Amino acid sequence: MLAPSGGRGAERASTARTPGVSVVIVNWNAGAALAKCLASVAGDDGCEVILVDNGSSDGSTDAARDRYRDVAVLPMGRNLGFGAGANHGAERARGEVVVFLNPDACLLPGALRTLVDALLLTPGAGIAGGGLMDERGRWQPAAARFGPLRHLVLDTTVGRLPARRRRVPYPVDWVYGTFLAVRRDLFRHLGGFDARYFMYGEDLDLCYRAACQGMRTIHVPQARAIHVGSLSARARFGAEREAEVVKGEMRFYAARRGAHELRLFRFAASCKFGLKAAWAVVRGRRTTAAIYGRVLRACVAFDPSRETG
Repeated sequence: MLAPSGGRGAERASTARTPGVSVVIVNWNAGAALAKCLASVAGDDGCEVILVDNGSSDGSTDAARDRYRDVAVLPMGRNLGFGAGANHGAERARGEVVVFLNPDACLLPGALRTLVDALLLTPGAGIAGGGLMDERGRWQPAAARFGPLRHLVLDTTVGRLPARRRRVPYPVDWVYGTFLAVRRDLFRHLGGFDARYFMYGEDLDLCYRAACQGMRTIHVPQARAIHVGSLSARARFGAEREAEVVKGEMRFYAARRGAHELRLFRFAASCKFGLKAAWAVVRGRRTTAAIYGRVLRACVAFDPSRETG
């Protein structure tokens, strides 16, 4: 359990037994959102919290260190990206289950235990992802499909309508790293996240490699977190964020699924986002059109020889 500095939680830290759950938070200039994230974890007894700082310059990690002495802070000195930073945190983790939580996400009461219990009680499950919503309580996607066409066609607003009605854990291809639990022994067996993904695609890649080992990934809708929305990513990439998401997916297809599926993904994504850009122009939404245009250019310019070393 996290406690503000000077409280009894700090006194218990040195004598607490090895926790069953380790929460790893990778921070890069998340600002005030980080404090809210840590506060949302504070009610879970026996939970180890590891804060990986990827060279933040906004004082958010320093403030967290001062307020929560139970938190183990790992300074990286520079921005290693999410995957590499998360791996450092997982190396320090002592829990049977490692939970990765974005610093711009806040857990609802009971969410952590609900996610971990579902993972441990589901036969064959190695990874579990929680449900996401925005600050107004609106549903956000948190899981997706393997395969270029299944992903680009079915992981859309219409294709995800059945998922909005789900209330119990169910199997999926992969879950978002925003709020993700994984068995520690599986994570280490897989070698952690592939650090070639600076940001985006590492969660897809991890779930795929787990599936290749015969381990299931499940989505747990009732383990809910409020996700403010890619604060660090937008600070780093700005208007290029959506293009970076697609680049991450192309890196996955280049590394794991072969040239044919990569070509199919690039073609289908180019058609999809090209049409979206054109429709946005027709509707007079220039900013949206520019975003989709950047995604289209990323699809065309992607060079797999530079991404799979």
